[in-house]
Amino acid sequence: METGIRLIVGLGNPGSEYIDTRHNAGCWWVDRLAARHAGLFRSEAKFFGEVCRIAVGGADLWLLKPTTYMNASGRAVAALANFYKIPLGQILVAHDELDLLPGALRLKLGGGHGGHNGVRDISAALGADYWRLRIGIGHPGDKSQVSDFVLHRPGREEANLIEDALDRAVPALPALLKGEFDLAMRRLNIRPKPTKPMVTEE
Repeated sequence: METGIRLIVGLGNPGSEYIDTRHNAGCWWVDRLAARHAGLFRSEAKFFGEVCRIAVGGADLWLLKPTTYMNASGRAVAALANFYKIPLGQILVAHDELDLLPGALRLKLGGGHGGHNGVRDISAALGADYWRLRIGIGHPGDKSQVSDFVLHRPGREEANLIEDALDRAVPALPALLKGEFDLAMRRLNIRPKPTKPMVTEE
């Protein structure tokens, strides 16, 4: 019987030129999880990515950052999940989300790929019924600008909003591992903080 999350995948592109770009927001979160639990990533050719194993509250958790480039992410996720026999419902994929404002997070199970090439490839390889942590990065306003937008760094204010949300999401990890998804949703469905002071009427 499936219980809690056993594998968290942080989507992004490999290489130093991509580390700080919006498309790598998923990697930013798994890096935080590893750092919080004294985990170290190592390159694993058979899993087509960087892998880390941590223990949280007595439960083991695999962290994976595919190094296949975004549009071939499914190869890495399938390799690790099949090797360790991790069911689809115990996989969480963290990825950047154009349809959410910077600083917003949403946890959901299943659904479409929303045009995200990494999510598209994972769903093609394994099916769509896995958990996703959608990390808001905002939208450039024009579809033709999306590719350039996701492959560039966010501005300082946007980056601060995203990083603050990811930091606040780390404590939800024990709930995810226990399969307490309602609790995890309450902790992970974060709204962006207002960037300007509220104006009140007297």
